[in-house]
Amino acid sequence: MATLTTPRGRSIRYCKRCIMPDSRPRVVFDEAGICNACHNAVEKQDIDWTQRREAFLALIEPYRSKTGYWDCIVPWSGGKDSSTIAYRLKFEFGMNPLLVTFSPLLPNDVGNRNREALIQLGFDHVFCRPNQKVMRHLARRFFIERGNPKVAWDAGINTTPIQMAVAKGIPLVFYAEHGESEYGGRVLREESKKIRDITEVIEHQIGDDPRNWLDDEVRSGDVNPYIYPDSADVERVGVKAMYFGYFFRWSMLENYKFICSKMEFAVHPAGRTPGTFTDFDSLDDKSDNLYYYMQYIKFGFGRAVRDACRMIQNGQMTRAEALDLARKYDGEFPDEFLDEMMDYLGMDRPELERTIDLHRNSEIWAKDGGRWRLRYPVV
Repeated sequence: MATLTTPRGRSIRYCKRCIMPDSRPRVVFDEAGICNACHNAVEKQDIDWTQRREAFLALIEPYRSKTGYWDCIVPWSGGKDSSTIAYRLKFEFGMNPLLVTFSPLLPNDVGNRNREALIQLGFDHVFCRPNQKVMRHLARRFFIERGNPKVAWDAGINTTPIQMAVAKGIPLVFYAEHGESEYGGRVLREESKKIRDITEVIEHQIGDDPRNWLDDEVRSGDVNPYIYPDSADVERVGVKAMYFGYFFRWSMLENYKFICSKMEFAVHPAGRTPGTFTDFDSLDDKSDNLYYYMQYIKFGFGRAVRDACRMIQNGQMTRAEALDLARKYDGEFPDEFLDEMMDYLGMDRPELERTIDLHRNSEIWAKDGGRWRLRYPVV
Protein backbone atom coordinates (compact mmCIF):
# COMPACT_ATOMS: atom_id res chain seq x y z
CA MET A 1 0.00 0.00 0.00
CA ALA A 2 1.23 3.46 -0.87
CA THR A 3 0.67 6.25 1.63
CA LEU A 4 1.00 9.75 0.22
CA THR A 5 0.99 12.95 2.26
CA THR A 6 -0.63 16.11 0.97
CA PRO A 7 0.66 19.63 1.68
CA ARG A 8 -2.11 20.00 4.27
CA GLY A 9 -1.09 16.83 6.04
CA ARG A 10 -3.84 14.52 4.81
CA SER A 11 -2.52 11.13 3.77
CA ILE A 12 -4.00 9.51 0.67
CA ARG A 13 -3.88 5.74 0.70
CA TYR A 14 -4.48 3.29 -2.11
CA CYS A 15 -5.93 -0.06 -1.24
CA LYS A 16 -3.27 -2.75 -1.05
CA ARG A 17 -5.50 -5.25 -2.85
CA CYS A 18 -7.30 -3.11 -5.42
CA ILE A 19 -6.39 0.44 -6.51
CA MET A 20 -9.14 2.47 -4.84
CA PRO A 21 -7.95 5.58 -2.94
CA ASP A 22 -9.39 6.54 0.41
CA SER A 23 -10.60 9.79 -1.18
CA ARG A 24 -13.65 7.79 -2.33
CA PRO A 25 -16.59 8.97 -0.20
CA ARG A 26 -17.41 6.64 2.72
CA VAL A 27 -14.77 4.04 1.85
CA VAL A 28 -13.08 2.49 4.91
CA PHE A 29 -9.57 1.03 5.10
CA ASP A 30 -8.40 -1.40 7.78
CA GLU A 31 -5.01 -1.25 9.51
CA ALA A 32 -3.50 -3.47 6.82
CA GLY A 33 -4.55 -1.03 4.10
CA ILE A 34 -7.41 -3.09 2.63
CA CYS A 35 -10.62 -1.32 1.66
CA ASN A 36 -14.02 -2.53 2.80
CA ALA A 37 -15.07 -3.38 -0.78
CA CYS A 38 -12.23 -5.89 -0.97
CA HIS A 39 -13.23 -7.32 2.40
CA ASN A 40 -16.77 -7.69 1.12
CA ALA A 41 -15.45 -9.53 -1.95
CA VAL A 42 -13.60 -12.01 0.29
CA GLU A 43 -16.69 -12.52 2.47
CA LYS A 44 -18.74 -13.31 -0.63
CA GLN A 45 -16.49 -16.30 -1.32
CA ASP A 46 -17.88 -17.97 1.80
CA ILE A 47 -21.54 -17.41 0.92
CA ASP A 48 -23.61 -20.47 0.11
CA TRP A 49 -25.09 -19.19 -3.15
CA THR A 50 -27.27 -22.27 -3.54
CA GLN A 51 -28.87 -21.42 -0.22
CA ARG A 52 -29.27 -17.80 -1.31
CA ARG A 53 -31.02 -18.95 -4.50
CA GLU A 54 -33.40 -21.05 -2.43
CA ALA A 55 -34.10 -18.03 -0.24
CA PHE A 56 -34.83 -16.02 -3.37
CA LEU A 57 -37.28 -18.64 -4.65
CA ALA A 58 -39.05 -18.64 -1.27
CA LEU A 59 -39.19 -14.84 -1.35
CA ILE A 60 -40.81 -14.51 -4.78
CA GLU A 61 -43.30 -17.36 -4.52
CA PRO A 62 -45.99 -15.45 -2.56
CA TYR A 63 -45.74 -12.58 -5.05
CA ARG A 64 -46.02 -14.68 -8.19
CA SER A 65 -49.02 -13.47 -10.20
CA LYS A 66 -51.94 -15.87 -10.58
CA THR A 67 -53.81 -13.53 -12.94
CA GLY A 68 -51.08 -12.38 -15.32
CA TYR A 69 -50.81 -8.97 -13.62
CA TRP A 70 -47.32 -7.59 -13.04
CA ASP A 71 -45.81 -9.18 -9.95
CA CYS A 72 -42.61 -7.14 -9.66
CA ILE A 73 -40.91 -4.00 -10.94
CA VAL A 74 -37.39 -3.73 -12.31
CA PRO A 75 -35.85 -0.22 -12.31
CA TRP A 76 -34.41 -0.56 -15.79
CA SER A 77 -31.90 1.51 -17.76
CA GLY A 78 -31.53 -1.00 -20.59
CA GLY A 79 -27.97 -1.70 -19.50
CA LYS A 80 -26.35 -5.06 -18.90
CA ASP A 81 -27.16 -5.28 -15.17
CA SER A 82 -30.84 -4.35 -15.10
CA SER A 83 -31.45 -6.25 -18.34
CA THR A 84 -29.89 -9.37 -16.82
CA ILE A 85 -32.21 -9.04 -13.82
CA ALA A 86 -35.27 -8.53 -16.02
CA TYR A 87 -34.40 -11.46 -18.27
CA ARG A 88 -33.76 -13.86 -15.41
CA LEU A 89 -36.90 -12.85 -13.53
CA LYS A 90 -39.09 -13.47 -16.57
CA PHE A 91 -37.50 -16.44 -18.31
CA GLU A 92 -35.66 -18.24 -15.50
CA PHE A 93 -37.98 -17.61 -12.56
CA GLY A 94 -41.34 -17.21 -14.29
CA MET A 95 -42.16 -13.75 -12.95
CA ASN A 96 -43.96 -11.03 -14.92
CA PRO A 97 -41.89 -7.87 -14.37
CA LEU A 98 -42.84 -4.35 -15.34
CA LEU A 99 -39.78 -2.44 -16.50
CA VAL A 100 -39.61 1.18 -15.30
CA THR A 101 -37.12 3.65 -16.77
CA PHE A 102 -36.41 7.17 -15.56
CA SER A 103 -35.12 8.97 -18.62
CA PRO A 104 -31.41 9.70 -19.00
CA LEU A 105 -30.53 13.37 -19.24
CA LEU A 106 -29.47 12.94 -22.85
CA PRO A 107 -30.46 9.51 -24.22
CA ASN A 108 -28.14 8.13 -26.88
CA ASP A 109 -28.45 5.63 -29.72
CA VAL A 110 -26.76 2.74 -27.91
CA GLY A 111 -29.10 2.98 -24.93
CA ASN A 112 -32.16 3.27 -27.15
CA ARG A 113 -31.11 0.21 -29.16
CA ASN A 114 -30.53 -1.92 -26.07
CA ARG A 115 -33.85 -0.97 -24.52
CA GLU A 116 -35.72 -1.78 -27.71
CA ALA A 117 -33.90 -5.11 -28.11
CA LEU A 118 -34.98 -6.36 -24.69
CA ILE A 119 -38.54 -5.03 -24.98
CA GLN A 120 -38.91 -6.99 -28.20
CA LEU A 121 -38.29 -10.20 -26.24
CA GLY A 122 -41.64 -9.67 -24.53
CA PHE A 123 -41.63 -7.07 -21.76
CA ASP A 124 -43.97 -4.27 -20.70
CA HIS A 125 -42.18 -0.98 -20.18
CA VAL A 126 -42.93 2.43 -18.68
CA PHE A 127 -40.60 5.29 -19.64
CA CYS A 128 -40.79 8.36 -17.38
CA ARG A 129 -39.57 11.58 -18.97
CA PRO A 130 -39.98 14.45 -16.49
CA ASN A 131 -40.40 18.13 -17.27
CA GLN A 132 -37.32 18.79 -19.41
CA LYS A 133 -37.14 22.49 -18.64
CA VAL A 134 -36.92 21.69 -14.93
CA MET A 135 -34.53 18.80 -15.45
CA ARG A 136 -32.13 20.97 -17.47
CA HIS A 137 -32.33 23.74 -14.90
CA LEU A 138 -31.51 21.33 -12.08
CA ALA A 139 -28.70 19.72 -14.07
CA ARG A 140 -27.04 23.11 -14.59
CA ARG A 141 -27.67 24.21 -11.01
CA PHE A 142 -26.25 21.07 -9.44
CA PHE A 143 -23.32 20.92 -11.83
CA ILE A 144 -22.36 24.39 -10.61
CA GLU A 145 -23.20 23.82 -6.94
CA ARG A 146 -22.07 20.22 -6.47
CA GLY A 147 -20.08 19.28 -9.55
CA ASN A 148 -22.77 16.71 -10.40
CA PRO A 149 -25.30 17.38 -13.17
CA LYS A 150 -27.20 14.19 -12.29
CA VAL A 151 -28.36 14.89 -8.72
CA ALA A 152 -32.00 15.15 -9.77
CA TRP A 153 -31.61 12.12 -12.03
CA ASP A 154 -30.21 10.15 -9.09
CA ALA A 155 -33.36 11.02 -7.19
CA GLY A 156 -35.60 10.09 -10.11
CA ILE A 157 -34.17 6.62 -10.62
CA ASN A 158 -34.66 5.91 -6.92
CA THR A 159 -38.17 7.30 -6.51
CA THR A 160 -39.98 6.63 -9.80
CA PRO A 161 -39.99 2.81 -9.51
CA ILE A 162 -41.38 3.07 -5.97
CA GLN A 163 -43.95 5.63 -7.09
CA MET A 164 -45.00 3.20 -9.83
CA ALA A 165 -45.13 0.30 -7.37
CA VAL A 166 -47.50 2.26 -5.13
CA ALA A 167 -49.63 3.53 -8.03
CA LYS A 168 -49.97 0.11 -9.68
CA GLY A 169 -50.18 -1.93 -6.49
CA ILE A 170 -47.04 -3.98 -7.25
CA PRO A 171 -45.36 -4.80 -3.94
CA LEU A 172 -42.02 -6.25 -5.09
CA VAL A 173 -39.19 -4.17 -6.62
CA PHE A 174 -35.78 -5.54 -7.61
CA TYR A 175 -32.83 -3.18 -7.69
CA ALA A 176 -29.39 -4.38 -8.80
CA GLU A 177 -26.60 -4.49 -6.22
CA HIS A 178 -26.02 -2.80 -2.85
CA GLY A 179 -23.35 -0.33 -3.88
CA GLU A 180 -22.24 0.61 -0.37
CA SER A 181 -21.08 -2.92 0.40
CA GLU A 182 -20.03 -3.95 -3.12
CA TYR A 183 -17.83 -0.93 -3.87
CA GLY A 184 -16.85 0.51 -0.51
CA GLY A 185 -19.14 2.68 1.56
CA ARG A 186 -21.17 2.92 4.69
CA VAL A 187 -23.39 -0.08 5.38
CA LEU A 188 -26.12 1.21 7.68
CA ARG A 189 -26.93 -2.29 8.94
CA GLU A 190 -26.43 -5.87 7.78
CA GLU A 191 -29.98 -6.05 6.41
CA SER A 192 -29.16 -3.13 4.12
CA LYS A 193 -27.31 -5.52 1.82
CA LYS A 194 -30.66 -7.16 1.03
CA ILE A 195 -33.42 -4.60 1.59
CA ARG A 196 -33.47 -1.06 0.23
CA ASP A 197 -35.27 1.52 2.34
CA ILE A 198 -35.93 5.25 2.39
CA THR A 199 -33.19 6.00 4.95
CA GLU A 200 -30.47 4.66 2.69
CA VAL A 201 -31.97 6.23 -0.43
CA ILE A 202 -31.97 9.71 1.10
CA GLU A 203 -28.56 9.39 2.76
CA HIS A 204 -26.58 7.66 0.02
CA GLN A 205 -28.39 8.02 -3.30
CA ILE A 206 -30.07 11.44 -3.19
CA GLY A 207 -28.38 13.29 -0.35
CA ASP A 208 -31.31 15.51 0.55
CA ASP A 209 -35.05 16.03 0.14
CA PRO A 210 -36.01 17.30 -3.36
CA ARG A 211 -38.43 19.73 -1.71
CA ASN A 212 -35.28 21.64 -0.74
CA TRP A 213 -34.60 22.30 -4.43
CA LEU A 214 -37.31 24.94 -4.88
CA ASP A 215 -36.08 28.23 -6.29
CA ASP A 216 -37.29 30.99 -8.62
CA GLU A 217 -37.73 28.52 -11.47
CA VAL A 218 -38.62 25.30 -9.64
CA ARG A 219 -42.02 25.16 -7.96
CA SER A 220 -43.34 22.52 -5.58
CA GLY A 221 -45.20 20.68 -8.34
CA ASP A 222 -42.04 20.46 -10.43
CA VAL A 223 -40.30 18.06 -8.05
CA ASN A 224 -43.05 15.45 -8.01
CA PRO A 225 -41.01 12.91 -10.05
CA TYR A 226 -38.18 13.10 -7.52
CA ILE A 227 -40.08 12.67 -4.24
CA TYR A 228 -40.22 9.30 -2.51
CA PRO A 229 -43.81 8.21 -1.77
CA ASP A 230 -45.22 8.68 1.72
CA SER A 231 -44.32 5.82 4.03
CA ALA A 232 -48.03 5.23 4.74
CA ASP A 233 -48.65 4.57 1.03
CA VAL A 234 -45.62 2.30 0.79
CA GLU A 235 -46.84 0.32 3.79
CA ARG A 236 -50.42 0.16 2.48
CA VAL A 237 -49.27 -1.53 -0.72
CA GLY A 238 -46.60 -3.49 1.17
CA VAL A 239 -43.84 -2.43 -1.20
CA LYS A 240 -40.63 -4.32 -0.59
CA ALA A 241 -37.52 -3.16 -2.47
CA MET A 242 -34.82 -5.83 -2.65
CA TYR A 243 -31.31 -6.16 -4.06
CA PHE A 244 -31.02 -8.92 -6.67
CA GLY A 245 -27.27 -8.96 -6.01
CA TYR A 246 -27.86 -10.19 -2.47
CA PHE A 247 -29.21 -13.49 -3.76
CA PHE A 248 -26.89 -14.01 -6.74
CA ARG A 249 -23.18 -13.34 -6.94
CA TRP A 250 -22.75 -9.93 -8.55
CA SER A 251 -20.32 -9.17 -11.38
CA MET A 252 -20.70 -6.51 -14.05
CA LEU A 253 -18.54 -8.54 -16.45
CA GLU A 254 -20.56 -11.72 -15.96
CA ASN A 255 -23.81 -9.78 -16.36
CA TYR A 256 -22.51 -8.43 -19.65
CA LYS A 257 -21.58 -11.90 -20.87
CA PHE A 258 -24.97 -13.24 -19.79
CA ILE A 259 -27.08 -10.63 -21.56
CA CYS A 260 -24.95 -10.90 -24.71
CA SER A 261 -25.87 -14.59 -24.81
CA LYS A 262 -29.58 -13.73 -24.76
CA MET A 263 -29.88 -10.72 -27.08
CA GLU A 264 -27.92 -8.47 -29.40
CA PHE A 265 -26.45 -6.10 -26.84
CA ALA A 266 -24.86 -2.96 -28.28
CA VAL A 267 -21.60 -1.64 -26.83
CA HIS A 268 -19.63 1.56 -27.35
CA PRO A 269 -18.90 1.80 -31.10
CA ALA A 270 -15.31 2.97 -30.51
CA GLY A 271 -14.39 -0.23 -28.66
CA ARG A 272 -14.14 1.45 -25.26
CA THR A 273 -15.92 4.22 -23.38
CA PRO A 274 -13.96 7.47 -22.81
CA GLY A 275 -12.13 7.40 -19.50
CA THR A 276 -11.99 3.63 -19.20
CA PHE A 277 -11.05 0.38 -20.91
CA THR A 278 -14.55 -1.20 -20.95
CA ASP A 279 -17.14 -0.76 -23.68
CA PHE A 280 -20.24 -2.20 -22.00
CA ASP A 281 -21.03 -0.16 -18.87
CA SER A 282 -23.15 3.01 -18.40
CA LEU A 283 -23.85 3.41 -22.11
CA ASP A 284 -27.27 5.06 -22.25
CA ASP A 285 -26.62 8.72 -21.36
CA LYS A 286 -24.51 11.29 -23.20
CA SER A 287 -24.00 13.07 -19.88
CA ASP A 288 -22.18 10.11 -18.30
CA ASN A 289 -18.76 11.05 -19.68
CA LEU A 290 -18.84 14.40 -17.88
CA TYR A 291 -20.46 12.82 -14.81
CA TYR A 292 -17.63 10.32 -14.35
CA TYR A 293 -14.98 12.91 -15.21
CA MET A 294 -16.26 15.03 -12.32
CA GLN A 295 -15.73 12.05 -10.03
CA TYR A 296 -12.08 12.20 -11.11
CA ILE A 297 -11.95 15.95 -10.49
CA LYS A 298 -13.50 15.77 -7.02
CA PHE A 299 -12.02 12.54 -5.67
CA GLY A 300 -8.93 11.83 -7.76
CA PHE A 301 -10.05 8.60 -9.36
CA GLY A 302 -11.99 8.08 -12.55
CA ARG A 303 -13.90 5.53 -14.49
CA ALA A 304 -10.96 3.23 -15.25
CA VAL A 305 -10.11 2.89 -11.55
CA ARG A 306 -13.78 2.24 -10.80
CA ASP A 307 -14.05 -0.52 -13.41
CA ALA A 308 -10.68 -2.08 -12.60
CA CYS A 309 -11.42 -2.32 -8.88
CA ARG A 310 -14.64 -4.19 -9.57
CA MET A 311 -12.80 -6.68 -11.75
CA ILE A 312 -10.00 -7.16 -9.22
CA GLN A 313 -12.55 -7.88 -6.51
CA ASN A 314 -14.21 -10.51 -8.72
CA GLY A 315 -10.90 -12.17 -9.57
CA GLN A 316 -11.05 -11.05 -13.22
CA MET A 317 -7.96 -8.81 -13.23
CA THR A 318 -4.69 -8.45 -11.36
CA ARG A 319 -3.66 -5.29 -9.56
CA ALA A 320 -0.74 -4.84 -11.98
CA GLU A 321 -3.10 -5.03 -14.96
CA ALA A 322 -5.42 -2.54 -13.29
CA LEU A 323 -2.61 -0.08 -12.67
CA ASP A 324 -1.58 -0.18 -16.31
CA LEU A 325 -5.13 0.50 -17.51
CA ALA A 326 -5.74 3.23 -14.95
CA ARG A 327 -2.57 5.06 -15.93
CA LYS A 328 -3.58 4.83 -19.56
CA TYR A 329 -7.24 5.89 -19.40
CA ASP A 330 -8.27 7.31 -16.02
CA GLY A 331 -9.17 10.97 -16.20
CA GLU A 332 -9.44 11.15 -19.98
CA PHE A 333 -11.22 14.40 -20.86
CA PRO A 334 -14.85 13.82 -21.94
CA ASP A 335 -14.74 15.22 -25.47
CA GLU A 336 -17.40 12.81 -26.77
CA PHE A 337 -20.84 14.48 -26.69
CA LEU A 338 -19.27 17.54 -25.02
CA ASP A 339 -20.90 20.08 -27.35
CA GLU A 340 -24.32 18.55 -26.72
CA MET A 341 -23.71 18.51 -23.00
CA MET A 342 -22.62 22.15 -22.94
CA ASP A 343 -25.76 23.06 -24.89
CA TYR A 344 -27.86 21.09 -22.40
CA LEU A 345 -26.26 22.93 -19.47
CA GLY A 346 -26.39 26.31 -21.24
CA MET A 347 -22.63 26.76 -21.00
CA ASP A 348 -19.79 27.63 -23.33
CA ARG A 349 -16.37 26.00 -23.02
CA PRO A 350 -14.81 28.67 -20.74
CA GLU A 351 -17.73 28.49 -18.28
CA LEU A 352 -17.63 24.70 -18.32
CA GLU A 353 -13.91 24.66 -17.55
CA ARG A 354 -14.31 27.27 -14.79
CA THR A 355 -17.02 25.13 -13.22
CA ILE A 356 -14.87 22.01 -13.44
CA ASP A 357 -11.96 23.80 -11.76
CA LEU A 358 -14.29 25.09 -9.05
CA HIS A 359 -14.68 21.51 -7.83
CA ARG A 360 -11.02 20.45 -7.87
CA ASN A 361 -9.88 19.31 -4.45
CA SER A 362 -6.70 21.24 -3.67
CA GLU A 363 -5.45 18.32 -1.56
CA ILE A 364 -5.56 16.18 -4.70
CA TRP A 365 -4.66 18.63 -7.48
CA ALA A 366 -1.73 20.97 -8.16
CA LYS A 367 -1.10 23.34 -11.06
CA ASP A 368 2.26 23.32 -12.81
CA GLY A 369 3.02 25.49 -15.83
CA GLY A 370 -0.64 26.30 -16.28
CA ARG A 371 -1.66 22.62 -16.34
CA TRP A 372 -3.43 20.62 -13.64
CA ARG A 373 -1.92 17.37 -12.41
CA LEU A 374 -2.80 14.89 -9.70
CA ARG A 375 -0.50 15.37 -6.74
CA TYR A 376 -0.59 11.66 -6.02
CA PRO A 377 -1.50 9.51 -9.04
CA VAL A 378 -2.58 5.93 -8.57
CA VAL A 379 0.33 3.69 -7.52
